[in-house]
Amino acid sequence: MTKRLILTIVAALLLQGTALRSQGLTRETFKLGKTLALLETIYVDSVNISALTEQMIINTLRNLDPHSVYIPAKDVQEENEPLQGNFEGIGIQFNLLNDTIIIISPIPGGPSEKVGIIAGDRIIFIAGEKVAGMGISTTGVQKRLRGPKGTKVDVLIFRKGEKELLDFTITRDKIPVNSLDAAYMVTNNVGYIKLSRFSEQTAVEFSQAVEKLKMRKMEHLVIDLRGNSGGYMIPAVQIADELLKDEELIVYLEGLHTSRQEYRSMPSGELTRARVAILLDEGSASASEILAGAVQDWDRGVIIGRRSFGKGLVQNRFPLPDGSEVRLTVARYYTPSGRSIQTPYDEGFDKYFQTFYSRYFNGELIHPDSLNLPDSLKALTIMNKRVVYGGGGISPDIFIPVDTTYYSDYYRDLIRTSTLTNYMLSYTDRNRSDIARRYRSFDLFSREYEIDAAAIEGLKAAGEKNGVRFDQTQYNLSAPEIKSVMKALIARDIWDMNEYFMVINENDQAISKALEVLNDSQLYETLLGYRKPQ
Repeated sequence: MTKRLILTIVAALLLQGTALRSQGLTRETFKLGKTLALLETIYVDSVNISALTEQMIINTLRNLDPHSVYIPAKDVQEENEPLQGNFEGIGIQFNLLNDTIIIISPIPGGPSEKVGIIAGDRIIFIAGEKVAGMGISTTGVQKRLRGPKGTKVDVLIFRKGEKELLDFTITRDKIPVNSLDAAYMVTNNVGYIKLSRFSEQTAVEFSQAVEKLKMRKMEHLVIDLRGNSGGYMIPAVQIADELLKDEELIVYLEGLHTSRQEYRSMPSGELTRARVAILLDEGSASASEILAGAVQDWDRGVIIGRRSFGKGLVQNRFPLPDGSEVRLTVARYYTPSGRSIQTPYDEGFDKYFQTFYSRYFNGELIHPDSLNLPDSLKALTIMNKRVVYGGGGISPDIFIPVDTTYYSDYYRDLIRTSTLTNYMLSYTDRNRSDIARRYRSFDLFSREYEIDAAAIEGLKAAGEKNGVRFDQTQYNLSAPEIKSVMKALIARDIWDMNEYFMVINENDQAISKALEVLNDSQLYETLLGYRKPQ
């Protein structure tokens, strides 16, 4: 390399540094950029700068905190869809069985339903390409069926009873992604709402569900946030707003470069008079904890279940020039009493995400006494000065242990190998017409349908085929749970997710405890500190 060329490169780097500094960037930032420029321009071998840059970003963020992450451009859309509340496609719920796309149900009001596609249909061709028996993946199906609103896709469908394949042209449209899995009346006066995430439309879905339940004489409400890992903060704030009185603090944010931001309730909440129970477990995080923390700190409702995960960090999305995205932690959030519920992460990334397993092995998921929180994490609720804790999730007012009474290796293996879900998909597909004819309504199905011996024998055979050896003793232990899940899966495939939860929740310990508390005003008020224990 000539001296002239070296001087040219140095000059370019200096100019680059000037530009960087003009944007308010630090010497260290310029240092990183200069290093990459040197690698690209004068390093002895060729370097994949793109891959190297991505790896540097990933490693840098990983060393900051567990929730600052880099999203490659190819994954951004997929990551954002569940939170945006919609995508563009043909509007079907499907599953892959025996290398065939089986439609579980068309989304009500969606493009597929409008052209006449029904549950049980099998997609054989997409846009002239045979997809049945070709080893297609779920991602492959989505790639072929999703697309911009207004575009069309041709599908050939096999339908039982039809001699020839049916030809449909479907015009793609916006398809809602629901964050509310279920909303129904558990008893004559207690409603139940299950939220799986907090997306852009969650608060709207919640309000609509509340309105319908109120029309059915709902007085009190169970909000199920178990397994809800969070999402957007604002919908959680909006739901808390429905529960709290005017001008009550819901959550506040604060960080080194983020001044304190407060979110408070507004007048005329729809549920300010209802008794409320919120269900949490170790899978509840982030926005779930914002909602539960506000309710607990204001002594507004009873928290039932197990300690939540403990994610108290706030991320903002920052798009990068190539379409990729950095989600960077910019603040911590605090509950109204001043609690930070963030689980410590000073032992590193991997240790942090093993929290669930460590809680299981230390007995916390079974014995509440296994959780020993230091006095330094104590806080007091606002209204009645009850002791609550920060520093690693929201601790419940009533502890419900993990139910291990039905656990067996046999049941575990049926789940692990997907035997149970795949068998029930096939079973429902074969018996759909007969079940729909015999049980004209879900209420009738719920009351009278029982899993028969033939279905059990079929499940056993499917298990053996997948290497799951039948064990009578273990089956007897797990039989009630297995039958409950089988019935729930039938309900889901013939009706919807709402009916699935209506079946699966029938013997749920946390819901039973919630009903006990909500229907006993003295117990409810005692737990929240409005009455002294007698």
